[in-house]
Amino acid sequence: MSEKEKKQTAKKPKLPKINSLVEGRVIKIGRNEIYLDIGGIATGVVRGPEIEDELGKITNLKIGDKATAMVTDLDNEKGLIELSFRKAGHQKAWEKLNEMFNKGTIIKVKIIDANTGGLIAQYGKLIGFIPTSQLSVDHFPRVSDGDKTKILNLLKRFIGEKWPVKIIGLDQKENKLIFSEKGLTERKKKTKYKIGDIIEGEVCGLTDFGAFVKFDKNEEGLVHISEIGWRRLDSPSDVLKVGDKVKAKIIGKQEEKYSLSIKRLIPNPWENVEKKYKVGQIVKGKILKINPFGFFVELDPEIHGLAHISEISDKPIKDLSKIAKVGDTLKFKIVSIEPEFYRLGLSLRGVKQ
Repeated sequence: MSEKEKKQTAKKPKLPKINSLVEGRVIKIGRNEIYLDIGGIATGVVRGPEIEDELGKITNLKIGDKATAMVTDLDNEKGLIELSFRKAGHQKAWEKLNEMFNKGTIIKVKIIDANTGGLIAQYGKLIGFIPTSQLSVDHFPRVSDGDKTKILNLLKRFIGEKWPVKIIGLDQKENKLIFSEKGLTERKKKTKYKIGDIIEGEVCGLTDFGAFVKFDKNEEGLVHISEIGWRRLDSPSDVLKVGDKVKAKIIGKQEEKYSLSIKRLIPNPWENVEKKYKVGQIVKGKILKINPFGFFVELDPEIHGLAHISEISDKPIKDLSKIAKVGDTLKFKIVSIEPEFYRLGLSLRGVKQ
């Protein structure tokens, strides 16, 4: 190839590729279509729903304006390049989202629906999700029995509201967008509370995993079920109810949430359990719960033990409820004490009632 031919080839304009973004100048506006001149080498057209971009904005262009569009077809039925503002907007929207994610930008979204896992939120025309775990204390659904229908009903109250959120996860390929509302209502003044402080408050909500306690007017913390007492609990409602006054110790703090403990203000009964109970001792205990693997037994308000199914009878047992029922008081023999694991083993075998 001669030098002249090389120069001519180099100057020859290249047509855009499908899915590439191009910039064009508006040369004609029809009733439901917009024509663009693409660098003087081709004419493109944007039609119908492709005129509206991904953020929900109707393109308001005039002759001579420049606009960016995505190529969807190189040769439509009119011999024109088919373009889309919507798809270009989609690409630019995700690029913008990625930028906001990296900067930690706060944006406003509209809550449009709910499920038991959280809230569905809309930003422009993009749909994202706020998991329940990413809700603020004020919006967290507190349901004492963990009933999913009740949780859903509480979450549905927020449909139609607009909230400030941060983006905490995004994947354009999977079209996934995760928001967080938690931590955006940070206090303007520094809190006076720190880890180790003891507070007095009121139980303001119960869930299956713990109790919410409100203190000092606007402060709130969670007492996890494992931090309510030293004995095993099936539910916080076994020992607490909304309105109860409690003392608790602050054991953790993250953003606007405090982690609290009630049991750490109570002497640990397991520290001296071997002074009260001995292996081989015969004791009376009330059956609190029957599981397939044995009886949970209350020896006193703080010390509970387990009579494993293997320690209930010398004969095979098909139905534990035929041996005893919840509320029954029986005599048991203590077969093991493990204070470091808060465990005490009991046996009915060979014990006369």
